[in-house]
Amino acid sequence: MARIMIVDDALMMRTTLRRILEKAGHEVVGEVMNGEQAISNYSQCKPDIVTMDLTMPGIGGMETIKRIMTDHPSANIIVVSALGQKHVVFEALQNGAQNYIIKPIQEEKVLSVIKLVLEQKGLATAN
Repeated sequence: MARIMIVDDALMMRTTLRRILEKAGHEVVGEVMNGEQAISNYSQCKPDIVTMDLTMPGIGGMETIKRIMTDHPSANIIVVSALGQKHVVFEALQNGAQNYIIKPIQEEKVLSVIKLVLEQKGLATAN
């Protein structure tokens, strides 16, 4: 299973993602509410995957993706975004994000995207 860091300014979204991920056997190694915390905690948490909200106060998700990818080129970032932000999601993918999940999130979609990214990066483990 994967080590995952959740980055989202909304407590309810972080809680929902944590519940989905832990129920599936993943380990949430970090849960932060903004880009500054994500950047500073990435090295400590050593996540296999980061779920990244794009719209946050302070350093937004896009800038956070750019900074994490600069410092950690092998980082695996999954964007979590609202449906109306397709152009921003595309930009995030161009800046290094591996995949995306559209809000409102659905458990099956979250887990299938996590699995896909793990498989693409050779991090999937047999259960």
